[in-house]
Amino acid sequence: MAAKARERKPAGSRGTSKVVPGWVEYSAQEVEELVVGFGKKGMNPMQVGQVLRDQYGVPSVKALTGKGVIQVFAEGGVKLDYPPDLLALIERAVRVRRHLKANSSDVRNRTQLNNIESKIRRLVKYHAAEGNLPKGWRYDPETAALLVK
Repeated sequence: MAAKARERKPAGSRGTSKVVPGWVEYSAQEVEELVVGFGKKGMNPMQVGQVLRDQYGVPSVKALTGKGVIQVFAEGGVKLDYPPDLLALIERAVRVRRHLKANSSDVRNRTQLNNIESKIRRLVKYHAAEGNLPKGWRYDPETAALLVK
């Protein structure tokens, strides 16, 4: 008999439980108000999730409210200029470009920059099709550096 292959989760991935632990002190309504408040202060969804986890003891906004942070932002009237996954990749590309200016012979990171920018172009195509970006929006490294600052 063939051995059954175990599924492997990526390192650092959260467990599969969607049940809210009993020790969480906040209701779904209170968490939504916190998320909207943090969004209006200018925090991105990743920062909101980290603050809720570290300071408020909320392990998962989605498990508690049934909605993700971005969906709670949209319902609360918080407008995101650019999708957070795209901004995170653009920040990485800007950091790698800054590194390559100081270390021009770093071939490995030059390859990594090509990979990061390929991911950015694919995400731009996806988000433009979904309507999250204007149709004619294009990634340009110089304007991207200004976008992130």
